[in-house]
Amino acid sequence: MPAFQAPEKLVAISPGGNNPSGGSTDLKGHGFSRAAEAPRTGSALAAEQIRVGEETFPQGLKPRFIFRLFAARLKSCPFKASNIQTLTGLLVLILFTACKPVGPNYNQPGYEAPPAYKEAGASAVLVPPPNPANGGGWQAASPSDRMLRGKWWEIYHDPQLNQLEERIATSNQSLRQALETYLAARDQVAAARSALYPTLSAGPSVSRNDISANGPSYSAGKPTTYTDLSIGGQASWEPDFWGRIRRTVEAAHASSQASAADLAGVDLSLHAEMAADYFQLRGLDSEIKLLDATVADLERQLDLTQRRLEGGVATDVDVAQAKTQLETVRAQRIDVGVARAQLEHAIGTIANLKLTEFSIPPSPLDLALPKVPLGVPSQLLERRPDIAAAERRAAAANAQIGIAVSAFYPTINLSGEGGFESLHFGTWIQGPSALWALGAQATQLLFDAGQRHALTDEAAYRSAIFQAFNDVEDQLSGLRILERESDVEQRAVESAQHSVDLSNQRYQGGVTSYLEVLTSEGVLLQNQRTAIDLQTRQFVASVGLVRALGGGWDTRQLPK
Repeated sequence: MPAFQAPEKLVAISPGGNNPSGGSTDLKGHGFSRAAEAPRTGSALAAEQIRVGEETFPQGLKPRFIFRLFAARLKSCPFKASNIQTLTGLLVLILFTACKPVGPNYNQPGYEAPPAYKEAGASAVLVPPPNPANGGGWQAASPSDRMLRGKWWEIYHDPQLNQLEERIATSNQSLRQALETYLAARDQVAAARSALYPTLSAGPSVSRNDISANGPSYSAGKPTTYTDLSIGGQASWEPDFWGRIRRTVEAAHASSQASAADLAGVDLSLHAEMAADYFQLRGLDSEIKLLDATVADLERQLDLTQRRLEGGVATDVDVAQAKTQLETVRAQRIDVGVARAQLEHAIGTIANLKLTEFSIPPSPLDLALPKVPLGVPSQLLERRPDIAAAERRAAAANAQIGIAVSAFYPTINLSGEGGFESLHFGTWIQGPSALWALGAQATQLLFDAGQRHALTDEAAYRSAIFQAFNDVEDQLSGLRILERESDVEQRAVESAQHSVDLSNQRYQGGVTSYLEVLTSEGVLLQNQRTAIDLQTRQFVASVGLVRALGGGWDTRQLPK
């Protein structure tokens, strides 16, 4: 007995799915049927065929038969020609709306960063290792290795500074305003995306009307008073043939990301301003401590000079000079309080504290200057919020080009409405009361005097990059030069202190006048204040470097 039998005949498939032979099965009501009892092994399966209308196809359909099968099925279905045309039109609409939008696709502008920073020579900077000798590139082992993290101010190990910085995220009004700006930009993305979908509306209407018996709508035998009952819905849709809506969504999304980068930039600026003001205030506390100690020393010297005058050793000139020096330093001490109060007010404002109740206790700047991890120059492009904002605005401007180009293509709107209308409640929702209407409108821009145009923001993006590298190099050079100056100034303080000691010995031995002592002490005080100022400026430059590097932010924190 052979392993299989070829079918004796082809089974015709009628549109209704009825097979005169009785050996067919209807496939889910679509009018497709085949011999149910035919063997389905070996070559018999390959030999099995199906017929649709006037077309015959092998059972093992290949991709090239799919379209022919679909077209034959449409011909065999009991559809009207208008229905087929409608389905074809909808298919064409769907295909058109999936086309590539007009305008150029965005490509991020390139920039070749230098291999290393020029001014990276300060000991307060943690420089990455140089490139390998074999010519390979340097790469960080992990994003967390020797990089600033989110709470970058913690590298200074100051608990009071940490508390003040933490208040910014929850209390600062400028940051809250930037956050609201970002949220509004994010909502614009959803608003732009909604234009991709149809607009639907529906509602009932009931009215009681009385028409004029002398009006044109009156007819004899027709009542002048009637009730109009209607319920219906409307739909409108603008198919995105040319990609205007998709480019609008693209531009809105890029703009929202730029707003998010702006928010990060405001946050970074506020934290950096807080740290800089705080270190300046502590530097002034160091000056106040120095001036208080100097005032106490001068008071002792004035008392000694007065006793020497009573003993006939000193003169009235010595006493007058001692008083002058004492009052001068007291005035300087009071003057420092003006700047300290202003910095305290600025810190309280950033932290959103009540200034009438806020004060920072005196705390001289006696911290060690931490090392700031520098990273490689190429990382700066991803760590600066202002660079990210400029790049996202360049992407938004590129999408605007597509929007401008789409204005030169016709705008097509499809609309439809339907519902029920009747004069009586009993016949309101019935078939004869139904009504509907379909429509389409095409609008072509002819002339706008150049109103619609778009420009890219690539120049602004590159300008932001140049400014970022300029900021980093400025802060690096500041740290390097201030470090050298501080070392030289420290030697000057030691030399001035030695001069004061010698002058006091000479004065007490009667070799010189009190003027020499006052002169040497004035030089010492000036050098000590300069040393404190240099230390404060180093901390401020360190904060400035952190700010120039972008803090602990990077582009991975942008919303997707």
